[in-house]
Amino acid sequence: MLKEFKAFIARGNVLDLAVAVIIGAAFGKIVTSLTEDILMPVIGRIFGGLDFSSYFLVLGEVPANLQGSSDYEALKKAGVPLLGYGQFVTVAVNFLIIAFIIFMLVRTVNKLATTMEQEKKEGTAEPAAEPADVALLREIRDELRKRD
Repeated sequence: MLKEFKAFIARGNVLDLAVAVIIGAAFGKIVTSLTEDILMPVIGRIFGGLDFSSYFLVLGEVPANLQGSSDYEALKKAGVPLLGYGQFVTVAVNFLIIAFIIFMLVRTVNKLATTMEQEKKEGTAEPAAEPADVALLREIRDELRKRD
C-alpha cells in the first residue's frame, strides 16, 4: 500500500494539484484582504458607512449587555440571529474578483494556445532548440574540417 501511495503522489497531476491548492489558498487570502481592507471600505464610504459589515438586520432578542451595539461580530458571537447583508455583499465582491481574475487567466491561456496552434499550422513557429549534444558534435565536426 505504501508503494502504491508513493506512486500516486509521484504522478505529475497530483503534485500540480497540490501546488495549485497551496497557491490558490494564498491567492484567496490576498483577494480577501483586497476586498475587506481596500475595496469594501471605499464602497462603504460611498454608501454612508465606513464598515460595510455593519449593515445587518437584527432578527431576534439582543442580550442586555449588547443593547444598541452595532458590532456585527459581537452580536453574532452572542448568538443573536442576524441578517448580515453587508457581510454577504463583501463575500460576493470577493467572489467576483476571483472569478474575474480566473476568467482573465483562462482567456490569456486560450489565446496563447490558439496563437501557438496557428503558428504551427502556418509553419511560422520557431523551430525547436537543437539538443546540446548535437550542437557540440557539429562544433567538433566544424573544427576538424578547419584543420584539414
